[in-house]
Amino acid sequence: MNVLTDTLRKVYVFIFARKALYSFNLLLYKLSMRGLGIMNHENDDISGENAFVKYMLSTGRFNAGVILDVGANIGGYSVMLRNKKVSLPIYAFEPHPVAFNKLEEAASLHHFIPVQKGAGETALTTYIYDYVENKGSEHASMYKEVIADFRKSEVEEIPIDLTTIDEFIEDNRLSRIALLKVDTEGNELNVLKGARKAIKDGIIGVIQIEFNEMNVISRTFFKDIIDILPGYDFYRLLPDGLKALGEYNVAAFEIFAFQNIVAIKR
Repeated sequence: MNVLTDTLRKVYVFIFARKALYSFNLLLYKLSMRGLGIMNHENDDISGENAFVKYMLSTGRFNAGVILDVGANIGGYSVMLRNKKVSLPIYAFEPHPVAFNKLEEAASLHHFIPVQKGAGETALTTYIYDYVENKGSEHASMYKEVIADFRKSEVEEIPIDLTTIDEFIEDNRLSRIALLKVDTEGNELNVLKGARKAIKDGIIGVIQIEFNEMNVISRTFFKDIIDILPGYDFYRLLPDGLKALGEYNVAAFEIFAFQNIVAIKR
């Protein structure tokens, strides 16, 4: 198999590694990323989140514990779980006051618990950055450059409160986290740093993380996330389910574009 792969590589380079075919190869690269579960953000079917919830239900991973939805925005993920008959208590974290108002409405209708805080490495008062013209957007980030540089938009600075996952678990006397979902526009690693005790104690069964171009701004590598979760196996979501990523490989892992990563406790 290695001989065949090596032969195909050499033939491909000989025929296609040409300046005239650069745009063609770039198109193939973008299409290949889609096939790897990257940039599939159009809906929950394509992103793999529907298949992920089905997996969690079918394997009994939603039978006990609670769910922490960190970076809930207006509650889309928590509502999706409720619509799929996930009955565990859900705590939905959203520090942005405009988004939180809408989150409260969704929480009342769909029976989950809104928390007007973000999560980070330490508990403190800080700022989140958002569009001036679109307050409460799903792109709001702890990193100003996400709005100013990536989105090329005027930035509004909003004061917010952060807690840590460990502090929240202790304050609410939680003993098992069935799912920790983290979508914080580049701040995912800091959320995990604030959950070190829970990770060490092994009480978080599954972690879903969005990994994307915002991690360029926060200077977060996929390897950083792997290193903070030594007792977990990693998967990437595809439309038909979870694909095990196996041993760390720079070219296959360090792709800074939208993807849903799942870490499952061994």
